[in-house]
Amino acid sequence: MRYSGFRVIREALRGHTGWGAAWRDPEPKDHYDIIVIGGGGHGLATAHYLAKVHGQHRVAVIEKGWIGGGNVGRNTTIIRSNYLLDGNEPFYELSLKLWEGLEQDLNYNAMVSQRGIINLLHSDAQRDAYIRRGNAMMLNGADAELLDAAAVRKEYPYLNFNDARFPIKGGLAQRRGGTVRHDAVAWGYARGADSRGVDIIQNCAVTGFRIEEGRCIGVETERGFIGAKKVGCAVAGNSGRVMDMAGMRLPIESHVLQAFVSEGLKPVLPGVVTFGAGHFYVSQSDKGGLVFGGDIDGYNSYAQRGNLPTVEDVCEGGMAIMPMIGRARLLRMWGGIMDMSMDGSPIIDRTPVEGLYFNGGWCYGGFKATPASGYCFAHLLATDQPHPVATALRFDRFERGYMIDEKGMGNQPNLH
Repeated sequence: MRYSGFRVIREALRGHTGWGAAWRDPEPKDHYDIIVIGGGGHGLATAHYLAKVHGQHRVAVIEKGWIGGGNVGRNTTIIRSNYLLDGNEPFYELSLKLWEGLEQDLNYNAMVSQRGIINLLHSDAQRDAYIRRGNAMMLNGADAELLDAAAVRKEYPYLNFNDARFPIKGGLAQRRGGTVRHDAVAWGYARGADSRGVDIIQNCAVTGFRIEEGRCIGVETERGFIGAKKVGCAVAGNSGRVMDMAGMRLPIESHVLQAFVSEGLKPVLPGVVTFGAGHFYVSQSDKGGLVFGGDIDGYNSYAQRGNLPTVEDVCEGGMAIMPMIGRARLLRMWGGIMDMSMDGSPIIDRTPVEGLYFNGGWCYGGFKATPASGYCFAHLLATDQPHPVATALRFDRFERGYMIDEKGMGNQPNLH
């Protein structure tokens, strides 16, 4: 079924009796060419691109819960490619380009809104750093615009310019950045993968790997053994637990990252704004709520909830740049489990176990990376070669001293 405006009108006239399920609920087969563990955004995107780009149709996505129940539905929905280092910027720029064509690719309304993002700057040294980052962005084909205080004030007149502990001196803008409806990303990729023959198996937890003579030949699940020529793992904050079943200890820690939504307000934020003197970022959803977040909680956890000191810290950051939000009531809050790598950058690589591949370590950047992560992981699974923009995202970069330390965003709380 293809979606269109004409289809909506037709179904409205027919009492909406013609809509079918967006994807099947199949029983698992005995064997697949490729199994992707994890039915979040990255796993579903991988399956979609495996089928569409590489012609791999005997593929299964195995998810312990339901589609969209993990981090893909527990984030602040921001997309951007305003990175600095060569190991990151080309990758995230590819992701942003894939976001721009996502709805046409999937025939699904993911509510991609390129409303722009501004990183506020508060010192002369920070201005120099933003100039450097903006130049790196443009050298990699991304857009960047340095704004002075007057230009920021024109777009966001209600920010705290005058009586501020951290005066706003300008900002770095990326007009192509913005937000996307997170649930719709999962549903769209699931529908796209399913339409090309991929089996999406929900409520089927992986309980182990079957490894013979150094090669992974499949996975043990709650619904029995499922064989495969190749197995890819994309389970975000559960990476450590899942890969431990294959005898691997990852350079990753799991932490909670909280997010928040205020009550619905009249339109006030045209784009995404980030605080340059602390870790706070905010946008406004189509329902009117302010969606915002900040730092990870400083302790290891697999719980999808956080603690009050982080709530206080995030709200203090919001009040520092936009005091008017102090009158808004907090509607809800939640936590996602972040797979924090040692340098704050991801890993897409083969493992020492033949036939077993890994995708993880996304830290704060998981949602915005969804399309490129799936695209590059599919390329690795199909060809056994890293995609050109993901050659630096290797396991051994820590051993070789080739860290991609964007700005101290790894798993050490003292760096945040």
